Amino acid sequence: MPLAPALSDLLSLEGQVALVTGAASGIGRGTALRLAEAGAAVLVLDIQEAGGQETVRLIEAAGGRAAFQRCDVRLEADCKAAAEAAMARFGRIDILFNNAGVAIRKNALDLLEAEWDLALGVMLKGVYLLTRHVAPFMIQGGRGGSIINTGSGWALKGGPDALSYCAAKGGVWNMTRAMAIDFGKHRIRVNAVCPGDIDTPMLRSECAQLGEDETRFMEEAAARPLHRVGTPQDVANTVLFLASGLSAWVTGTHVVVDGGGIA
Repeated sequence: MPLAPALSDLLSLEGQVALVTGAASGIGRGTALRLAEAGAAVLVLDIQEAGGQETVRLIEAAGGRAAFQRCDVRLEADCKAAAEAAMARFGRIDILFNNAGVAIRKNALDLLEAEWDLALGVMLKGVYLLTRHVAPFMIQGGRGGSIINTGSGWALKGGPDALSYCAAKGGVWNMTRAMAIDFGKHRIRVNAVCPGDIDTPMLRSECAQLGEDETRFMEEAAARPLHRVGTPQDVANTVLFLASGLSAWVTGTHVVVDGGGIA
């Protein structure tokens, strides 16, 4: 019986290339840094150039390789350009982390049509468009790949005053399963990570939208079995697992990273 690969080999992303959307801050930045630490070259995608360039600087300061590409994931031209830029600069694509998101805390009575379109455009259409242009390069490479989509605990159970967010994330979860079926024959694995409350600028923006006291809001967010709010690194570690050889036989599923919030 052959020896199993060494743990260090399974975790290593050396020689691989990852695209990370929403990488100018929060979960996206934390994950870009973690994937680069594991050896991947990272194309940082975001509409916020200053934050995206800062993510690149942090990766390079740690000895990694990265580049920034402005990408509005709602626009097919931008998604196509991003995939082509990764190929032109790095020569391959192995990992896609569809993470860009927006949280609009309104119910069906208060939500504007333009806000609905924005939320579903970024979080649902964006996953479709970038996958549409990245997957062919994974297939052509013949090595397979890993696509990880950011869902949410609210993709599984819903939440208050977050209609467009819940709709988009619920769609992401079912789209993940559909893509896993479609791409399995190409050795492309597709999974979702479903975070709970993570201490990011987006979470704090939700507090402001709801008009709540930030200290109390964060205390309530920490009211879960593990008694703390999550960090971008908590999610990044799970994405690394789903991107690496440790999850070689894992596809079409989700991993909840929420400190037990939906337990």
